[in-house]
This record gives sequence, C-alpha cells and structure tokens, in this order.
Amino acid sequence: MSRVVILGSGAAPGVPSLSNGFGDCNPDNPKNIRLRAGTYIELDGVKLLIDTSPDLRTQLLNSHIRETDAVLYTHVHADHLHGIDDLREINRITEKAIDTFASPKNMEYIRLRFDYLLTKEGANINPIYKAALIPHEFEYNKSFIYKGVKITPILLEGHNIEVSGYIFNDGEVVHVADFHHIKEEDLALIKRQPEVLIMPLTTPKGTKFHASMEDLLNYNAQIKPKKMVINHMASECDYDAIKAQCVGGMVPAYDGLEISW
Repeated sequence: MSRVVILGSGAAPGVPSLSNGFGDCNPDNPKNIRLRAGTYIELDGVKLLIDTSPDLRTQLLNSHIRETDAVLYTHVHADHLHGIDDLREINRITEKAIDTFASPKNMEYIRLRFDYLLTKEGANINPIYKAALIPHEFEYNKSFIYKGVKITPILLEGHNIEVSGYIFNDGEVVHVADFHHIKEEDLALIKRQPEVLIMPLTTPKGTKFHASMEDLLNYNAQIKPKKMVINHMASECDYDAIKAQCVGGMVPAYDGLEISW
C-alpha cells in the first residue's frame, strides 16, 4: 500500500492567523483550522517527508508518524524549513541518520542556518544526542533512485525564491509547492496518470508569486490526476467555498487528510 498524508494544509500564517484570524474561513468548520504546509508520502514502504514546517512536532504526533527515511525540501522559507530541529526526535527513535535532499542553492541556505544538524555519510555519529541529517544535492530534471523510488526534481517558476517540485515514479505522486507556473518541458516529465497531484493555492485569486484557482483548474485538466489535492491555503480560502469550485477528482486539503492506493 502507498499513501499520502497532508500533515499541514495552511500557508505561512496558518489559519487562524495572528493578523487576520479566520478571515474568509468559517470558524465553525474544523477543516478550516490549518497548520503550516507539510506532506508525508509512503511509496511501497519508503517513507518520505516533504518539508519541515514550524508545526512539525504537532503534525507528526497528530498523524502518528514516528520515522522517515528521507526529507525532501521544496524551498527555504521559514514555514517550510524551520521545524528541521524536530527531526532529532526521529533520530532518537530510529537511531539512524536521515537522508536530506535539496537543490544546491537551497542546501547552501540550510547549511548556513542549520549546519549543526548536518553530518557526513558514514561519519561516527550518535543521533540519540545530536540530530543527524545527511545532505544530498540534486540536479533539476535529472532523476535519481532512492531505495527503489524514482525521484525527478523540477524547478518551479514564478515564486520569489527558488522552489523545487518533485515527480515520484514518473508521476505516481507529483508534489508542487509555492509556484506561479510550470514549464511545459517539466510537465512532460509526468509520464503516467498521477494517483495524487498536490498543488498550493494560498489565495483564490492568486498573487504575483502564487497560482490562482483558475490556474489549478487548468493544470488539473491538463495533467488529469486521479486525485488533485489543493494545499497551502491561507485564511482567504474557506474549505467549502474552495470545494464548491473543484471539479473531477479535485479536493481541498485539510490537516490529516490521507489518500491511499
């Protein structure tokens, strides 16, 4: 069995946010309470974590997840990175280092901010007392195999910082983080109908750095996944209002949403 778990479905401020509260979201709907974005993917027993939000500890406890083989980073904004120190608890549980993947540019930022967490493969470590992450850098559009899972990183376009997307097993799962558009040559790397396509919305009308609901509808029609999960929603995105605009297999995310196949 394979599965995707949405650990957190919110954008950087979460919902409710300190500045805007619930905003346009109905406070009586628990699906409008959102931790910052994060995703857990399990493919044929290989356990992968996408990003480490500041809410990671709560997310892992809520979803009863106690280990991961690897972490893959999309970008280094705080809402996607700054829960990295919570990985030390997984080190303590498994007594193993965790493989950590990012683009060279994003890994440079991780080294700058969290160098104390990184170690070398094969180093004499004691992860019970110190978090141990083994850094791996990749090239965009160059696939690599990790424990039998084929991973193809792509460079997403239009955000205000470099952002990586991931195509797993030629498209079995496709994970897209903050973006405005995806190049056609990158879409062509999706060779099969995705079981799950994860895409961020942030706000329904989009922004200079974020795609809109209209954009997501177009990508859904173009890629034709079995299930498209709309993630990374800010307080402008009421769950029921977004759901009413969904077509086909599109669904708005909520914290703890699980899809298996």
